[in-house]
Amino acid sequence: MRIYTKTGDSGATALGNGKRVSKAHPRVEAYGTVDELNAHIGLLRAQGVAERHQSMLLKVQDMLMRYAATVACCKGYEMDEDDVAMLEHEIDALQKMLPPQRHFIIPGGSVAAAQCHVARCVCRRAERLVAKLGEAADTPPILLRLLNRLSDYLFVLSRSIIAESQIAEKAWIPSA
Repeated sequence: MRIYTKTGDSGATALGNGKRVSKAHPRVEAYGTVDELNAHIGLLRAQGVAERHQSMLLKVQDMLMRYAATVACCKGYEMDEDDVAMLEHEIDALQKMLPPQRHFIIPGGSVAAAQCHVARCVCRRAERLVAKLGEAADTPPILLRLLNRLSDYLFVLSRSIIAESQIAEKAWIPSA
């Protein structure tokens, strides 16, 4: 199978159900952004984060593959509350090891922690695009719950990576 088909040369693409739409279609924007998020999480995994984080991030990438396929109109990919519950469990476990957060955190500290923040921002954009798509088309509500929890997980993971590296978080204290 060749990687290039030339069927998208005119600015159209096929959804999972075979329907052809513009590459600027809201559904394509939504699943493309979920795919972008998945790539950012892959970059995060490549930063050498701890093995327990690697395992969880790989599970997240699998979820994102299933969810992107669902947004692209593919059927047969399981989506359930267990995915959301898994993220909530991991968030709770990580937060138990962290000091209370008293200020907004300035992204950075290490490459891996900063990459968490980049992924979190892309996740929020994906969430906005899925919400917008949901206004015009049928999208499973679980998609929004998952993306919302995932952005929270990525934030807490960034804090955890900083703590594990014994680097001080940079709190944002407004200067005005």
